[in-house]
Amino acid sequence: MPAMLGFMGTDIHGFIEVRNSYIDSSEPDDDELLFRWHPAMALNHVYSSRSYEAFGCLFGVRGRSFEPLAAQRGFPRDASRAVTRAFEWEREDSHSPSWISWAELEGADWESTGSFRVPSEPETLLTRRQVVRDEEWGDVWSVMTVLARRHGAENVRLVVWFDN
Repeated sequence: MPAMLGFMGTDIHGFIEVRNSYIDSSEPDDDELLFRWHPAMALNHVYSSRSYEAFGCLFGVRGRSFEPLAAQRGFPRDASRAVTRAFEWEREDSHSPSWISWAELEGADWESTGSFRVPSEPETLLTRRQVVRDEEWGDVWSVMTVLARRHGAENVRLVVWFDN
């Protein structure tokens, strides 16, 4: 009997970060009030789906129907220590690290359209908003909105990487 080839899915990992002057008590040697990035929340606390079209629309991973908002940016050199450790822990099995600020997400044209083709069906036009659905991403956006209200849209970002 021939061996079955398993399909490996692509998952997203990451953190929401906030930039401010804060002493992070979870870091033993953090005792200076420096303006820098801090982890606010692990992405898996507010996102647990697998939407390839959304991954493509946001970061250029898998889905190819839109010009990505933040593809191929790499892992940010100024990431918080905790986020850097998490990425380094998974680095060997990860790919396509990137990041996007809340200001960029707010400024995106969510009504722009992309085309999708399902085999044996006519081409369909969907908007970015329909692909990056609130049912899946709404909690991420809510956390980022609250942080941006307090710290400024440029001081809140989503840092991500993917695995297969």
